Amino acid sequence: MSDPLLVFSLMLVTYVSLGSIIAYLSRRYGIKSSKDYFVSGYRLGWFLASMTYAATTYSAFMMVGLVGLTYFSGVGALGFELAYLLATVVMLALLGPTVWAMARERGWVSPSEMLSDLYGSRAVGYVVVCIYLVAMIPYVTAQMVGVATIFESLGAGYEVGIIVMSVLTLVWTVLAGMWSVATTDAYQGIWMLSAAAALILSLLYGVMPSSGTTASQVMSVLSEKGFLGITSFWTLPTFLAYTIPWIFFAATNPQVVVRLYVHKDMESYKKSVILFSAYGFLYTIIVVYVGLLVRGLTELGLFEFVSKQDSVTPTLISRLHPVLASFIYISILAAAVSTANSIILTVASSFFRDFIEKRGVSGVSVFKLSNTIVALLTIASAYLAHLRLGFVVDLSVLTSVLLLPLAPVTVAAWLAPHESRGRVQRGAALLSLLIGAFTAFGFALSLGPRKTFLTSYYGLPVSALILIITSITTLTGYVIPKLMKSKTMN
Repeated sequence: MSDPLLVFSLMLVTYVSLGSIIAYLSRRYGIKSSKDYFVSGYRLGWFLASMTYAATTYSAFMMVGLVGLTYFSGVGALGFELAYLLATVVMLALLGPTVWAMARERGWVSPSEMLSDLYGSRAVGYVVVCIYLVAMIPYVTAQMVGVATIFESLGAGYEVGIIVMSVLTLVWTVLAGMWSVATTDAYQGIWMLSAAAALILSLLYGVMPSSGTTASQVMSVLSEKGFLGITSFWTLPTFLAYTIPWIFFAATNPQVVVRLYVHKDMESYKKSVILFSAYGFLYTIIVVYVGLLVRGLTELGLFEFVSKQDSVTPTLISRLHPVLASFIYISILAAAVSTANSIILTVASSFFRDFIEKRGVSGVSVFKLSNTIVALLTIASAYLAHLRLGFVVDLSVLTSVLLLPLAPVTVAAWLAPHESRGRVQRGAALLSLLIGAFTAFGFALSLGPRKTFLTSYYGLPVSALILIITSITTLTGYVIPKLMKSKTMN
């Protein structure tokens, strides 16, 4: 079987069929409330909890973006990605248990509801929902564009790719909410890691031997060319620009914050953190190694030079056997779907809880209304993908910067939940969110999203400036009441 499109189609049918069966079977857990739909009623076991966190976190960026980044910038990309993983694991270990306990005690369902409750302000929740809309929906659209581009390159059609991605995102969400998302995430997470392992093994024991070279020779030429050290790309401002937004990923991205709520008990939570850490480390090492090996083959003249970063993986896959190529293409689709449906489910939860359920609207079915919101968000993302608007891709690059103002507001409230509901703290949090969001937008309008991500002032990237400004604003709200209290006592 040598027809790439036929092989891909057969594997796609297999992937969709198995995933749909898994999603359908998850309905047995039942949906009786918004908590069941959006956070599985706080009943996820350690395996599902860890796999849904991993599959949601590691999007198509890994097999496409990180491979290309490593190809062009060397092993410094590993430092950037491991910095994210380390920061996330530390945050999960130190702050996660507190958030899990508070979520169960206070009945949180959405991250915006969490911040609204911690600061005792609906306005805070509304602003957070608006930030999610602007930052996350275009990011979902970018996932759809990436998948549609793969379909187009295989001759299946760009629009077909959007339809497949949209249908999977929608169906695998509405069948049982978080339950169907979590179970299909576990399935997709296994597919993603298996495909990455198959790719590296193919390079080591197939591509390189047939090219007359070995891994040691590849590493040797990479060392000579400086790719195993810090290349000129990784200046301190650039490293900070990439790292700062991502080390706060666990506190700013709604689709991962909500996964702190879902564990059935603390033992399950601890086990899930361990498994996620192992998954993330292994997946990162494999993906970076792929990028290094392909660059080494290029330097040896055994692989063509690829001028565009995001074209490295597609170019490599096109040289592989159709079965292996299709397996890897589907893993990229899986990564995109797992990220997209998790984001849409979480943004929908913010809409439902903050704008509908908390307002006391009655006489509606939780299941039907939640599904309707999910469907509308999916359709909106698909329509933007259909338009092929360049700003969508650019804005996805800016997503992490747009979400950054949430970091100090969130972390401060996690650390001092009993102090966050004061009037001064509430006002400072709201001001911090507004200042951070408008600052990010201001830079994006004047410089463009990509330049905003990498431009530095006084040796600091824009993300660092936003973090400093919002941190000072937020902390001021906590410090002033203490100073006033101290002055009164004296």
